[in-house]
Amino acid sequence: MGSSAPSREVPLVLKGSDGRRRVVSGADDLARQMGVYIGMPVAKAEALFTDLVILDGDRTADADALEKLAVWGLRHYSPLVAADPPDGLVLDIQGAAHLFGGEAGLIEDARRRLADFNISCVAALADTWGAAHALARFGRQPMQIVERDKTGDALRRLPVEALRLPPDMLPDLRLLGLDTIGELAGKPRPLLTKTFGPKLFRRIDQAFGRLNEPIEPVEAPELIRIERIFAEPIGAPETIEKYTRRLTDRMCLRLEEAGLGSRRLDLHFTRTDNRIETIFVSTAKPVRDARRLAKLLVDKIETVDPGWGVEKMVMTAAFTEPLVMKQTLASFETPARPDVEDLWDVLANRHGSDCLYRAISVATDIPERAVRRVSPTSEEVGSERNAIYRRPQRLYRKPEEIMALAVMPDHPPKAFTWRGQRYAVACADGPERVHGEWWIADREKGKVRDYFILEVDGGERFWAFRTGDGQHADTGGLKWYLHGKFE
Repeated sequence: MGSSAPSREVPLVLKGSDGRRRVVSGADDLARQMGVYIGMPVAKAEALFTDLVILDGDRTADADALEKLAVWGLRHYSPLVAADPPDGLVLDIQGAAHLFGGEAGLIEDARRRLADFNISCVAALADTWGAAHALARFGRQPMQIVERDKTGDALRRLPVEALRLPPDMLPDLRLLGLDTIGELAGKPRPLLTKTFGPKLFRRIDQAFGRLNEPIEPVEAPELIRIERIFAEPIGAPETIEKYTRRLTDRMCLRLEEAGLGSRRLDLHFTRTDNRIETIFVSTAKPVRDARRLAKLLVDKIETVDPGWGVEKMVMTAAFTEPLVMKQTLASFETPARPDVEDLWDVLANRHGSDCLYRAISVATDIPERAVRRVSPTSEEVGSERNAIYRRPQRLYRKPEEIMALAVMPDHPPKAFTWRGQRYAVACADGPERVHGEWWIADREKGKVRDYFILEVDGGERFWAFRTGDGQHADTGGLKWYLHGKFE
């Protein structure tokens, strides 16, 4: 809407139609805080809240935007993503969470990226699509992770609206006194099924994981896609491996024709029961070497459950980049750089991308900020600013407070107690004064640390510091900390 867009300080809602009724189809945070909810009649919202800005909703544009967001999720987080209208996404993150340090890490990363797009979200992780859908929309937490086999406990207190039932079914359930999923799930089935039809308990079984609910993954037409449909289902590991290699060969030919290399390959196995099993592999750099990609995929085939058989295999290049082959030149004086990228990819796909990194030096005086992790393939070399300073080989993740006996204002400790053990200082070197970086954090303005190298009677050498300069109270609290140890 550009310059005509309403101010963010004004509550905004979108209106749509539910049959002949005009209802609220969308509301921003301000409107929700005032009490507006999705499905509220527009006339009621106008009567109760005079400051509302009400605009016409565009369901077609919303559906297109949700589809684009699903493709975004496909590229970044999971090879199995589907739109969950009107305002949700469902992702199968099995086998993908370890790449982000775990399930919580993946969710936090997604929430952070969406926030960069000014999109707020509520996330729920559960064993089933139905449970995740219910908890995300009717739960009370912005992020909820349900432990395995605890799905039923998490669902029982939620309202029946969370089951994705037809709207005309809900008033009748309320009249029967069935307000929560737990109350409904505990009732005898025959009579309610006769009254409401089979969909009622089908939704319950899907939410509780008793009945499979397949995900129809989003397809991006711009992605390179190869598929193989089998006349008879396959299930033997060696057969699945054979066709995996064949699909990889075909994919690499398509990539070569396009002048591209793959950064991530997704392989979907559609079973005879319509369930989709998925594996995927990522590479540090664009690749179209069929043997290398096939090796990475075959390593993951053991995680695929073929069930009663696989009737279709689909391979998609989810991430591609231009790839131009370069000739490697070497001489007797300067041997070629060893090619370890294949090893990087194997380890990263088995254990997660965080398991491999390089450490580079950062131009800063604060020791805990002096080293930063980068990708193994990064060409960053880091700063040489801190090369002249003596630093311990082991730096503790968080400085540990110690009890120290020292003469103020600038003398090293004569003795200190750390982790319940007393150390007598034989000799010391220092202080090395480090000032806080006020341009990074306001709380560091004027703060001071005085670092000392302490050698104790046993020969061990420690790196300790005192907060404050010993003369001015606003520079620090005069507490002593142990920050590292020289090996």
